[in-house]
Parts: sequence; C-alpha cells; structure tokens
Amino acid sequence: MAKKNRVILAYSGGLDTSVICKWLVEEGYEVIAWAADVGQREDWKAVRKKAIQSGAVKFIVADLKEEFVRDFVFPAIMMNAQYEGRYYLGTSLARPCIGKAFAEIAIKEKAAYVSHGCTGKGNDQVRFELAVAAIAPDLKIIAPWRMEKFNSVIKGRTEAIAYAKKHKIPIKATTKKPWSSDENVLHISFEAGMLEDPTAKPLESMFELSKSPFDAPAKPEKIKIRFEKGIPVAINGKKMKPLALLEKLNKIGGKHGIGRIDIVESRFVGMKSRGVYETPGGTILMDAHRDIEGLTMDRDLIQLKEMLMPRFSTMAYNGLWFCREMEAMMAFIKESQRYVTGTVTMELYKGNVIVIGRESEYSLYDPMIASMEDDEGAYDQSDATGFIRLHALPLKANARRIKKKRKK
Repeated sequence: MAKKNRVILAYSGGLDTSVICKWLVEEGYEVIAWAADVGQREDWKAVRKKAIQSGAVKFIVADLKEEFVRDFVFPAIMMNAQYEGRYYLGTSLARPCIGKAFAEIAIKEKAAYVSHGCTGKGNDQVRFELAVAAIAPDLKIIAPWRMEKFNSVIKGRTEAIAYAKKHKIPIKATTKKPWSSDENVLHISFEAGMLEDPTAKPLESMFELSKSPFDAPAKPEKIKIRFEKGIPVAINGKKMKPLALLEKLNKIGGKHGIGRIDIVESRFVGMKSRGVYETPGGTILMDAHRDIEGLTMDRDLIQLKEMLMPRFSTMAYNGLWFCREMEAMMAFIKESQRYVTGTVTMELYKGNVIVIGRESEYSLYDPMIASMEDDEGAYDQSDATGFIRLHALPLKANARRIKKKRKK
C-alpha cells in the first residue's frame, strides 16, 4: 500500500528541483529525491548532498545510460528521426526513458505521488506525465510550477534563486547568467536567458561538447562505422556496445565541431521556442545510417520510411512513446532494417560530415546495370521507351481534357 504523503521527486540537482524539494517538505510531504543518469556529466555525491540539504529523506540515482542509447536513441537513428527536419530529439528521447524508470521507482518505494520541476510552458511536463500515466496510472502528479500556491511564492528564476539562498541551498544559476542547459549522452541543449532573443548569437563559452568549427583541426579525420540490421555496432572495425560507441563518436565529433544547431522549434504546448543544441555523435550516426540505407534499402521502402519519419519524430517529441501507435512503429522500424548492414566511410572536417564511401553484403547497387559502359547487356535501354509511354498516358489524357475545355 502506498504511503499517502510520500512523493518521489525527479531531482536534477538544479535550481528548480532543489527549490521544489524544500517546498514539498514545507508542505508536509516525505520527499525521496530520485535522479536519472542518462549521461550528463555530474558529481552524484554532490547532488546527493544537495538533495539532503534541500530536505529529501533519501536520494536514489538510476544508471539508465545503456538503456537510453540502446532502446531510445538507436531506434530514432534507425528511423532517421528529426523533428521539423532539424532537431535530433536529444531531450525528447531521454524523457520517456526517465519517465518509465521514474514510475517504476515510485511503485517500488510505495509512493502515492511523483513530482517534477517542469514548467507549465515546456514540453517535458507532458513527456514525463504521459510516461507515468502509461506505466503507473494510479500515481498522482504534483507539478509545482502549475500550482497557484507555489507560484505565489516563486514566480520565476529570480524568486527561485532568492528562495534557495534563504534556505541555504547551494545553486549554480545566477540572475546574471540564467540560461538553462540539459545534458545526456546524445546531446546538450541550451535555452532561456539571452537565448530567448532569437537574434542573439550564442556565446562561444556556452558550448560544452564541441569545438567551434572555426577552431577545429585543419586536417579531416576518416572514420568507418559498421551497421548490422540498422544498429551501429563498430567504429573503425572495433565492435562496441551502444553506450561506448556513442560516447566515442561524441569525442571524435566534438573535436571537429560536428553537431551544433541553433533553431526555433514548435513546442507541443503551442508556442515557438528557441533552442541551441550540440549533438556530435548523433549527427555522425544519422548521416552514416541514412547513407547505408541508400545502398541496401529499396526505393519504395525508403519512401515509406520518409513519410512515416515526421510522424515518429512528432510522437517522440510530444511524449507519446508508450502507446499502441509507437509499438506498431517500432515493429515497422525493426522490419525495415532487415538488410541495413554494411560499413560507411566518412571524413569529418570543420563541422561537416562527408560520406566518401559505403559497402554492404546486402547492397542493391549493381554496377553492371548502373554503368554507362554497359557492355554485357544487363540493362536494355530500349525498354525505357515503353516505360515512359505508360507513365505519360495520364499526363496526355489530362492535357487533351484541358485542350477540349479551352475550345468550349
């Protein structure tokens, strides 16, 4: 039976969740602070200390890194998923992974509530709460930023900083440098503060995972990535587990200034939002995967995937990961990758990923058919005459109809 005043707080150690932890304690809740390690560079001993200082009775950290890459990042890579054609879904993919484990720990700890530090203006509140609803539908949600009682005390970051200082909670953010960042093994995102002005250029000092392309090495670096059934499995011939592989590509890509984007995107809650992202390893993988599909996947299946990709990306972005439609989509992704096996060779140079070669034992490319020097008769060019004639039939019929209408 759940303990009626026990709440699991999704705790990052940042300003918002530290303040919320203390506020929940003052409201009479027993708070267990829970953190998800999805690859952010964090001193977990310091986070634990801060959670206890903020009033938590216990601190738990869950290592989700391998699961995150294997079960969430790689399926998105296999789908070539980009939200609105640009965003690699770094934060979006992490949220269902975290939300699933969040609900499971609440069940284990017999909590009646879960709480988070998401604001009422963001996407993450939706992603977390939809995941909890799918995994543990009886859990109650406490979302302080959407509560009048909380907002009467803390209206924004300025009041949150003052509240933290009052209760002697150590904080990193300041009113002078208030932008927020969120990191995992796929990316790091930046928003708020000066970035709320869409004309303001991000400061170079803000970036953490990548060099500026202007300062990247003057010599390109060649790498080879091996895929098996759409899953990246090796770099330069060395087999690696999902997490290790992505971490390695992050270092290589970051050195060459790969994966920076600065975009204005459409949030699920209805507003436009400006975000700056670094996704070095994910950018390399996406370009490599799309290329090996071109060699191994037939035209119609590629086109079907291209039609479904925006839907998959939107579902992931909106937090609809644990639903029947996504289950069906995952089955499609797995089947579509049956022959997506091979190696892609690339050069990385000053922010660019340049594919220079690819090979596969399942290649659909036949040089005898494609060559302009076809001496073996593998492709009879005269066959194209009938092919074109048949495709021209409806065009000619429409042209004649228009001509008749004009005469009238």
